[in-house]
Amino acid sequence: MPTPLYDRLVELSQLPLTRLDMPGHHGRPGIAPDFWPAWLDVTEHPATGDLFDPEEGDPIAAAQALWARATGMDACLFLTGGSTQGIQAGLALTAGAGGEVLLDRGSHRSAFNALALLDLTPHYLPRPWLEQEGVTGPIQPQTVEQALLCHPKAKTVCITSPTYYGVLSDIPALAAVCHRHGAKLMVDGAHGAHLPFLGYTGYRAADVVVVSAHKTLPAPGQTALLLAQGYRGADLRWAASLTGSSSPSYVMMAALDVVRDYMEGEGRQTYTEVAARVEHLRRRLPALRPEAVALDPTRLVLRCGDGHRVARALMERGVYYEMADRGHVVLIFTCADGPETADALTAALEGVDLGVGAVLPAPPAPPQQVLTPRQALFAPTQEVAWEEAEGRVCACQLAPYPPGIPVVAPGEKADKKHLAYLARIGYNTGRIKVVKDRWTNVPM
Repeated sequence: MPTPLYDRLVELSQLPLTRLDMPGHHGRPGIAPDFWPAWLDVTEHPATGDLFDPEEGDPIAAAQALWARATGMDACLFLTGGSTQGIQAGLALTAGAGGEVLLDRGSHRSAFNALALLDLTPHYLPRPWLEQEGVTGPIQPQTVEQALLCHPKAKTVCITSPTYYGVLSDIPALAAVCHRHGAKLMVDGAHGAHLPFLGYTGYRAADVVVVSAHKTLPAPGQTALLLAQGYRGADLRWAASLTGSSSPSYVMMAALDVVRDYMEGEGRQTYTEVAARVEHLRRRLPALRPEAVALDPTRLVLRCGDGHRVARALMERGVYYEMADRGHVVLIFTCADGPETADALTAALEGVDLGVGAVLPAPPAPPQQVLTPRQALFAPTQEVAWEEAEGRVCACQLAPYPPGIPVVAPGEKADKKHLAYLARIGYNTGRIKVVKDRWTNVPM
């Protein structure tokens, strides 16, 4: 399989070049730390190509085209600022600035920051609460339908799939609803970069998808991809350049090139085997398996009486977990994990009392929105004690796990019931950043 960008960088590294350009190590062995592949770390010029200003035959463009083909999308752009850069770019691309957007209440903080940067007004999409599992379920098509009818000015719908707990929404069904109303569907698929290599085709129905390669593929930190249908590469470059560096890391982009090649070959089969092992573990362990809800086949979520205690026990036995809350321990299996990983987990759990899955309360309805996210982000703020926060407008998210959604979002007023709920589930920051009182009278 071709790896055009990586091949070009290797070719250049073998030429007797005197590099008087960026980066400052000039690719010389011994100048950069041994673990840093300086010979692949170059800058933009005709020999290497330019991410944001490509020319014909550009190896970066060729490498991105291979990713688009592998994922069944029209266009792809490499991101070296993680999915955060992609979320900001995707909302700029689909929603522009100053308008309205329907936003999954369980969105990552990068989406809330993007609302502020683009001055977008959110209308939040609730998720059903899966009481027995203690997590939120998938976004429902009828929820999106009703929201679009109530807010016809909103022409972008942004959701997260999969969630941190591996819950997948029905992207084709949601896309059909959006397109029927003339809206675009954007998916934060940060935790789903591996899914297309397991035969998942749902992302192809969306207009824009952002995935973090570094989360579930053998790729360096901050590597991500902006994927799109119905948009040109130039559109993606414009949107990503708003917040992306004009000097992106060639090491990271070359890694994306090589990882895609691996995943189209050996990695695909390896991941398929991993999915089978995770399914076996799900049947043997008290794992999250809600009825009629699609899950990421390689994410194992243990249901526990006390997730934090179980997580500590795993750490003491040499097994690192991804995330723990009162009722769960989240474990991410990838193509880097062979049978020995499952065996190590099984051995570490021997003698550990997992308990009965904690029944966690559903969060209350969102509080009143007093300021827009932009007003809340840029207004003068102060920190107040927890007991003094009632009635104050939050300048940050109060978003505990579970359920992983903001109980209070930026610009919303923290009411007594919301603070009581947070205390009930054991979430207490001690101090909360709020907007100074006189700024809450700013008209929205």
